[in-house]
Amino acid sequence: MKSRRTLLIRTGHGSAGVSSVPGLPEAAPAAAPVEPEPDQSVQPAYTSYPEPPAHPPAVPAPSYPEQPATTGSGTGTAPAFQPLFADAPGLNWAGPGDSWSNAWSAPPVAEPVSPARVAALAVGAAVELPITARDIELIRASLAVVEPVADRATAHFYALLFLHHPEVRPLFPAAMDVQRDRLFRALLAAARGAEDPVALRAHLGGLGRGHRRYGTLTGHYAPVGECLVQALARYAGGRWDADTELAWRRAYLLISTIMIEAAEEAALTSPPWWQGEVVRHERPTRDVAVVTVRPDQAYPYRAGQYCSLETPWWPRVWRHYSFASAPRPDGLLTFHVKAVQAGWVSNALVHRAAPGDVLRLGPAAGTMTVDHRAGADLLCLAGGTGIAPVRALVEEVAAHGPVGGRVVEVFYGARGAADLYELDGLRRLAARHPWLTVRPVLSGTGPAMGALTGELPEVVGRFGPWPGREALLSGPPAMVRRGVAVLLDAGVPAERIRHDLVGELA
Repeated sequence: MKSRRTLLIRTGHGSAGVSSVPGLPEAAPAAAPVEPEPDQSVQPAYTSYPEPPAHPPAVPAPSYPEQPATTGSGTGTAPAFQPLFADAPGLNWAGPGDSWSNAWSAPPVAEPVSPARVAALAVGAAVELPITARDIELIRASLAVVEPVADRATAHFYALLFLHHPEVRPLFPAAMDVQRDRLFRALLAAARGAEDPVALRAHLGGLGRGHRRYGTLTGHYAPVGECLVQALARYAGGRWDADTELAWRRAYLLISTIMIEAAEEAALTSPPWWQGEVVRHERPTRDVAVVTVRPDQAYPYRAGQYCSLETPWWPRVWRHYSFASAPRPDGLLTFHVKAVQAGWVSNALVHRAAPGDVLRLGPAAGTMTVDHRAGADLLCLAGGTGIAPVRALVEEVAAHGPVGGRVVEVFYGARGAADLYELDGLRRLAARHPWLTVRPVLSGTGPAMGALTGELPEVVGRFGPWPGREALLSGPPAMVRRGVAVLLDAGVPAERIRHDLVGELA
């Protein structure tokens, strides 16, 4: 079946056409590889936000040492490295007072779903909105049957898609194992979250905006939905009938409509992806790199958020990393990356990336941000490179000032003292700001060097109870899950515990 010609979702600057095609909502962050952190080398002394200039400052061109020559004689030096974006205009301003930052507080304008769009998205028989409670029951029952054979079901889905639409195969990663896993996780999450339409819409809207980085076409959603229904029908067994099929078609229409609308709305104000030149690459430990990137145009984000990165060495493979500093006047972005076993992107960023390499960045995402008007005391748990968004949040609090006498307590954990490479920078911040307390925690063997000892969640529990706190967690998934349980026992309400577990957001 050939996909009909439909309108290309507007992509704006930075788009080079279709670079990938989505399946169902891709599971947001991929847990293991999301290891970002703050930049030790660039530490702005935040006390309050500076008065925004009348015009955005130009992006300064970084300087680089002379590089050894690689000619036959092996003597002399090569010309100094020339940054790709040396002449970039002052578009990289992303701070208080600029139009990009103001856009964050503006509520999105909901547009009604037009009959033409519904007709374009319908995959087979006529469907109706909204999805019903009976639909949810049928979807969950069929998923319970498909889950034990998820690998075969998702492999069959992609086989159908590539067989009937071979033109899309080159747009996917060469290795499909991770993509298959993401598809089924997304299905489960959508089914489980269908009873909370507000949260579901917010999440699917983020996925729709994020899928713009693939160059997604509106017309891709219909064939993807048709192949999905066929794959589910094959593996749902006796749980599949006409009512179940109609329920899935309704659900998929709802999902795709939300994603398309969010993508079209985002296309009015921002590009689908940014180019970012690596301008600094440092290795505080053997397996961790601090990567500083200069985007080619304004990049709006909040401290505590993350974005997806694509390297030139693994096309169409994206991984999520948190921003390691609050927005800066020079527009530079910093990420901390830990090389993980079999991590294609993380190993490339740690062991291969160098100044001059150009990455692609998806839009900022994530909900682990702080409301500076509330002034609630903050309790932050950060494990390993999970210190990155926490460091950024501390900088942002320092910039706004501790509203209402707010205090911030940071528990920073790792196995060995060498892995607490951001500790000195945090202690310098604590020395300038009495409202900030930093407690290092070591869980491995060896000298504690003044740190607390034990597993990070349990150490935090020993200091409890923590009533009235707003808790933020970042780090390995196991640590975050255990930390949530400890905080609940220590008196922190569930609605005041926030994290962005990469890989479990769909």
